[in-house]
Amino acid sequence: MERWFSPMPVLLFIAALMAAAGSSCGAVQAKGSSSFEDNFDIMWSEDHFKSSEDGEIWYLSLDKETGCGFQTKQRYRFGWFSMKLRLVGGDSAGVVTAYYMCSENGAGPTRDEVDFEFLGNRTGQPYLIQTNVYKNGLGGREMRHMLWFDPTEDFHSYSVLWNNHQLVFFVDRVPIRVFKNNGEANDFFPNEKPMYLFSSIWNADDWATRGGLEKTDWAKAPFVSSYKDFSVEGCQWEDPYPACVSTTTENWWDQYDAWHLSDSQKMDFAWVERNLVIYDYCKDAERFPTLPEECSLSPWD
Repeated sequence: MERWFSPMPVLLFIAALMAAAGSSCGAVQAKGSSSFEDNFDIMWSEDHFKSSEDGEIWYLSLDKETGCGFQTKQRYRFGWFSMKLRLVGGDSAGVVTAYYMCSENGAGPTRDEVDFEFLGNRTGQPYLIQTNVYKNGLGGREMRHMLWFDPTEDFHSYSVLWNNHQLVFFVDRVPIRVFKNNGEANDFFPNEKPMYLFSSIWNADDWATRGGLEKTDWAKAPFVSSYKDFSVEGCQWEDPYPACVSTTTENWWDQYDAWHLSDSQKMDFAWVERNLVIYDYCKDAERFPTLPEECSLSPWD
């Protein structure tokens, strides 16, 4: 039987330090209402969606019959997007909680997409977080990370900063991945299509946990993921051309300081790179004998 070394005790020991470092990124205030009804529509299985009595916390559940998902009413092109999630606890092998942006309602062949995917685990094993970027239907740009805390015990924020210069994935304001643009027309950086925000919970036991070796234990169902505190500061799309279709640097998320990591963010990012990266497609020479063009771009610039 394979034995899994859990880094959780060490990671929990330094979690407070990482949280303090992450706070140096500064506070971001939500724009407009954060209520579910104002921002989202249920995509499918409305009976698998619930909210707390005060409406502040939202729950998606998965059983053997179906999962559930929601999406924003609006599309956005560039900005800051954030949500707090508490992931499925206990034995969640095979279960995927997805939090992502996509230019289409379905997985169309020409979609742009920016993914957080949380890959369930057997009890006692660490959750893995997978990120991916698609442009014009082409993805395959996966990275996988461990986390420095147990994401099932409490809510943590998962955020995306998106402008014409970079995509940055944040966990509790700590940058875990930086995906750069090269400033030219290319086939890897999604910067032309407005995107909705989505979240869903679904069964993926054909690949999600140890490459599909661990199957979903339906005796543990329902599996429930929890959400709150949706925040967006971005360019809301209005057909045919919104006022912010061209970058003007009028918003903080599109100004020079948001085009690259700050010094304190670079320190956090360096620690993540050293300690938490499980897989990086840009270092997979067997899969990519010739590395994709974007792999030559430095996240530090």
